[in-house]
Amino acid sequence: MSAGKDTPEQQQRRPESRPPRSRFGRITFSFTAAVILLGVVLVSGCTRKPPVVIEAPPPSLEKERPLAGFTIQVGAFRNLNNAVLLAHSLSGFGLNAYYFKHESGLYKVRFGDFSDRESARQHAERVRTRGVIEEFYIVSPETSAVAREAELGTDYLRNEIVSRAQSFLGIPYQWGGVSPENGFDCSGLTMAVYNLVGLSLPRSSQAQFSAGTPVSESQLSRGDLVFFRTSSSARITHVGIFTGGNSFIHAPGKSKKIRVDSLNSAYFRRRFAGARTYLK
Repeated sequence: MSAGKDTPEQQQRRPESRPPRSRFGRITFSFTAAVILLGVVLVSGCTRKPPVVIEAPPPSLEKERPLAGFTIQVGAFRNLNNAVLLAHSLSGFGLNAYYFKHESGLYKVRFGDFSDRESARQHAERVRTRGVIEEFYIVSPETSAVAREAELGTDYLRNEIVSRAQSFLGIPYQWGGVSPENGFDCSGLTMAVYNLVGLSLPRSSQAQFSAGTPVSESQLSRGDLVFFRTSSSARITHVGIFTGGNSFIHAPGKSKKIRVDSLNSAYFRRRFAGARTYLK
């Protein structure tokens, strides 16, 4: 065996020498891996279900129910004209006074809408010192039909509204001395009826139209209000109380008595402007 040469056994045990890995090869591998990884991400992103979008419900068109507060009641007249004169006198002081036929058969007058009993009492005392009224009674909202609705149901309240409106039938109605040409006679009736059951409405027919919740004619219920445009103006000028069966109670105007009319009459059908409810 010559010196410096490996034996066959040594040659077999020596590992084979490998050429060094080039930088280009590493870059190629890294780039290829990145492309593959990006492809996986894109494919998984395209096949993933889109997120579920939950749309918010549309805002409710219903409006808050206008509850009446404490009211001042005065007078007890057998003669309707005396109640009318007292209501006019109170209206002259800027009070929303109205007269009505009490279950006793006497005509009485109510005015004011106060948040608490003491405020109502103090106001009544001030009016009494002016000599306009004598004795008075504070009517609590707890005694109203609205307060009993939770126990007896909304149908009960609707029937009470219609019953109150029917108690005005045949009575010549003039609202607080305001001229009928401005439409306040009819709105004074609806305001009085609603106040008697424990609900507070604005004074004019236009304001009542704006304050209520719209209801289609096919969905009208007893006690809802129906509105009309009886002049060339676009404004609401007349209002009545729906009683069912296409009928409504209203104050037609100056020197006329409160009566029942039909929505299907030619006159009111042409002038019908819409309906509103306050009992939703």
